[in-house]
Amino acid sequence: MNLLSNQLTMQRFCSSGLARHFSEVLITLRRWGPRVKKNLGTTTTLLLFLPLLIATAFISSLWNSDTSNFSVHNISRNKTVIIVSRKPQNRPPKRITTPLNCVKNQTQTCPTNYPKTSQTQESISDYSIPPTSTCPDYFRWIHEDLSPWKVTGITRDMLERANQTAHFRLILVNNKVYIHKYKQSIQTRDVFTIWGILQLLRKYPGRLPDLELMFDCDDRPVIRSRDYSGPNNKGPPPLFRYSGDRWTMDIVFPDWSFWGWAEINIKPWESLLRELKEGNNGRNWVDREPYAYWKGNPFVAETRRDLLTCNLSDKHDWNARLYVQDWILESKQGFQQSNLASQCAHRYKIYIEGYAWSVSEKYILACDSTTLIVKPYFHDFFIRYLQPLRHYWPIRDKDKCKSIKFAVDWGNTHKQKQAQEIGRAASNFIQEELKMEYVYDYMFHLLNEYAKLLKFKPVAPDGAVEVCSETMACTANGSHKKFMMESLVKGPSITSPCTLPPPYEPKVLGAFYRRKLNAILQVQKWEDRYWESLKKQ
Repeated sequence: MNLLSNQLTMQRFCSSGLARHFSEVLITLRRWGPRVKKNLGTTTTLLLFLPLLIATAFISSLWNSDTSNFSVHNISRNKTVIIVSRKPQNRPPKRITTPLNCVKNQTQTCPTNYPKTSQTQESISDYSIPPTSTCPDYFRWIHEDLSPWKVTGITRDMLERANQTAHFRLILVNNKVYIHKYKQSIQTRDVFTIWGILQLLRKYPGRLPDLELMFDCDDRPVIRSRDYSGPNNKGPPPLFRYSGDRWTMDIVFPDWSFWGWAEINIKPWESLLRELKEGNNGRNWVDREPYAYWKGNPFVAETRRDLLTCNLSDKHDWNARLYVQDWILESKQGFQQSNLASQCAHRYKIYIEGYAWSVSEKYILACDSTTLIVKPYFHDFFIRYLQPLRHYWPIRDKDKCKSIKFAVDWGNTHKQKQAQEIGRAASNFIQEELKMEYVYDYMFHLLNEYAKLLKFKPVAPDGAVEVCSETMACTANGSHKKFMMESLVKGPSITSPCTLPPPYEPKVLGAFYRRKLNAILQVQKWEDRYWESLKKQ
């Protein structure tokens, strides 16, 4: 028993901080060694002094350790017992999952048992949540989009004037959502936009203040800046939508397709993003088809019909492979030819706007291919951050065919490495900085900053109906219900939103725009020289 006891004592000694202190004592003795040899009496003294040194090291180790892990008890005059007890290690709180409370054969109502506060707000004594990271830089445009109301704030009159084109009004009061519908949107854009906001509230319950907003689900922005430039203007109405441009003041919000586009079988973003990443891993850039690829509906805009003239023909090969997407035929055939993850087989992919900004933008940028962006006139909430020659290659909107031909020739023959890097930078941005967590955080900060501007108390008007995840998903059918359940936030987040970066300083924003313009002009110079040299030949 004594042998076993000694072994256990030694194991505990070696695994503790005592061993380190004891080794320091031995090192000290070695340093004294030469002197010890010269004086045997000194050696005897050191040997007698050794127990004292060990005891000192032992006490020092206790002093430097966490004293909450042990206690000292005097049993008798000559015996002291040290009891070491480990404090339980801090563990993160268990994430609460709250499934939908669907009832059968009854009118579906909103449950009252969903958590009213986020887990990050609760008192968690044994766990300290680490500080959140700063949000991506494109969050800075939240400040720019809300700047028209920075001085005046938003009055009730301003809000009411926004209902001229709005599809619905959303009211958030005491963490409950009410909807007042004005008209039907295209397909189910309004349904999945509202669904997305409800998921935000499931993720961060109790974190948003009361607010009221108007939402327009159509493509083009309508609040023109020139209409509110005079000294006697009443202030622009705040209107949320999916895209904007430099001539308007509509507030840009993430589009409905992040929670799925049921009508054309496009999955919710979180699932689709994983599939796109797997599709990228399936084929290296150099092994892909050395052409520019586009597939879409050309009948929504003249610029897209003009793009089709760049297709392969008996007379020309502009390095473009373009295809018409027939969504009616696709729906009849079960969408077998419209799998986005399988459309990453070309080195280059073309993004071109339709009637306005296009949902296809994020799917194209995620493809690891070098994205060729035909000069855009509209923007969504994140595209303003991307830089030409870093995230994409700029294509002229006039004389598209020559511009595309040069871009592909340049990438294939001269700058393969840089072309690959451009494609990879874009897909990395989409995978890392546009993941669903950041989409929700963008919504959170945009709505939070918007609510700070309101000069009135939000109230649910007559005709508004309370909605929640249960009233929407439990009564849904088919792909609508499938996508809602797939994109359902399972419960409150255990982390806080990322930290909103400050607004751009005017000089910094000006430099940003100049850098973007200079990169576009540089590409145009390269392109002009390319065609001039061919003429001379």
